[in-house]
Amino acid sequence: MENNANEKSLYERLGGTEGITAIATEVIEAHMVNPDIKARFLPLKDDPEHLAEIRKHVIEFFVMGSGGPQQYSGKDMHSAHVGMNISQGEYLCVMDDIMSVLSKKNIDEQSKKDVLAIIYSLKDQMIGV
Repeated sequence: MENNANEKSLYERLGGTEGITAIATEVIEAHMVNPDIKARFLPLKDDPEHLAEIRKHVIEFFVMGSGGPQQYSGKDMHSAHVGMNISQGEYLCVMDDIMSVLSKKNIDEQSKKDVLAIIYSLKDQMIGV
């Protein structure tokens, strides 16, 4: 491991809880303007409590999943997405929004690949359930 980024946890490389909070906030905002998925996310603007809960769970999930100290208090991925019938295309839009925000935040390539691997590993728990 020649690269210093590989010595740090993904949590640290994403900027800890503060960095992940900023990333999650921007990702949710990106989803709300993405023409292919905004219909799923815009209604959250009219339900600030639900939006806050989803934001909290996204942050907790990424903090815990990247090696941070936060415990995730939300539903498992399948239960959280069951009945939504998310398409492959919608799933790819979500991934694109996440990658775009990581690029805007100048997150290194290895960290982006690590995030992508985590998201991809959850695909079958979200698509078409």
